[in-house]
Amino acid sequence: MLKWCDFGLVMRLRTALLISALAWPCAGAGKTSLTPEQRRLNIESFEYVWTTVRDKHWDPQLGGLNWQAVHDELRPAVESAATMEEARAVMSGMLARLKQTHFGIVPADVFGAMKGTGKDDLSGENGEGGPGMDVRVIDGRALVTGVAPESQAAAAGVKPGWEIVKVDGKPIAEKLRLIERKESDSTLLGFTLMESVAARLSGDVGTPVKVEFHDGADRPVELSLDRARPRGMEAHLGNLPPLHFWVEQRKVRPDVGYLRFNMFFEPDALMAAVTRIMKDCAGCRGFVVDLRGNPGGIGGLATGLAGWFIDRAGTQLGTMYLRTGQVRFAVFARPEPFHGPLAILVDSCSASTSEIFAGGLQDLKRARVFGTRTAGAALPSMFERLPNGDGFQYAIANYISQGGEKLEGSGVIPDEEVKLTRRALLDGNDPVLERALAWIETGSN
Repeated sequence: MLKWCDFGLVMRLRTALLISALAWPCAGAGKTSLTPEQRRLNIESFEYVWTTVRDKHWDPQLGGLNWQAVHDELRPAVESAATMEEARAVMSGMLARLKQTHFGIVPADVFGAMKGTGKDDLSGENGEGGPGMDVRVIDGRALVTGVAPESQAAAAGVKPGWEIVKVDGKPIAEKLRLIERKESDSTLLGFTLMESVAARLSGDVGTPVKVEFHDGADRPVELSLDRARPRGMEAHLGNLPPLHFWVEQRKVRPDVGYLRFNMFFEPDALMAAVTRIMKDCAGCRGFVVDLRGNPGGIGGLATGLAGWFIDRAGTQLGTMYLRTGQVRFAVFARPEPFHGPLAILVDSCSASTSEIFAGGLQDLKRARVFGTRTAGAALPSMFERLPNGDGFQYAIANYISQGGEKLEGSGVIPDEEVKLTRRALLDGNDPVLERALAWIETGSN
């Protein structure tokens, strides 16, 4: 079982579920006729999924849905399913009756691959290595948005704004268009598109990946880049694969502090960095927290970080509602917090704890948010392996922001929407940060 706090694999598995259904079907697509044992395991899996939702969903009434009637209607369908694909479709359809995200069935080979127990076309070699590039899909094009210092990509001269056209000889544009068509209304679209490209670039450390780019003048550039370990310090949580955490703290202007980190993780390292920049920025005019690309992590760190900007005791960012109670995200206010203008930068790949932090401070009118709408993936969810080998994702709580809004499926809406463009990237500009700095210059709070 993957617990809900195992956010790295949860986000990858969530994306794997979407991509496998939309763009990269597994070989054979489960069309082989079932054996009697497989039929039995599918029925057992159906019952497990139904029972789990009945017993663990945060709303015992399921919003008025007659869950027993759903069971009685669909049980014959799973009993008569002739293939794994048909059985999977019945269980997916049952979960779709909930009309909620974070509920789904993941094909067994995709589930195994994303846990590191198998390989498939979706996830490359399933290793942790990469060439050292951040990517986003902007206006239908997979663009490099950042290059890690001292990475293979940096050494080869890759620049922000370059378009990724092929990975290991396979064009990616058609697959991206398919995902965009199928998921055009989903707040997870940007994250899914990003991960679909990043998964192609990832693989075992030391193995090469061949990438064809279009540079700033749209000239083709073909490079073979050795995959290296991700940037940052290696960290461990339970039996998860190693995670890599990094944090940047500096002044983007003489009187403006800046903090960016890739996940809400490693409390000691994160808070040490915050302490350093806050000490250095005691007289700063404003402060920027950059959460673009941050998929979240340990929920409690949002309240700890918020405490550096709030001095009111009893303040909270929101509430998580579980079947058995509530979890209030109470802010741990610092005795001498920063009182100046606070800008928070987000994008479609900001999720989970990042959304709780940004949305909570926005609701409290303590921060102004810049960028694009976040992923709308605030619910904690779990993954389990079903008796038939498939994975099963289900949410265990509902999150309501301090302003009374559901972030799930909606995301944090920036106060000022600012989009990245290829031209800005090629010119070395960051329009999101620049707009936030312009706001700070006005002295607003």
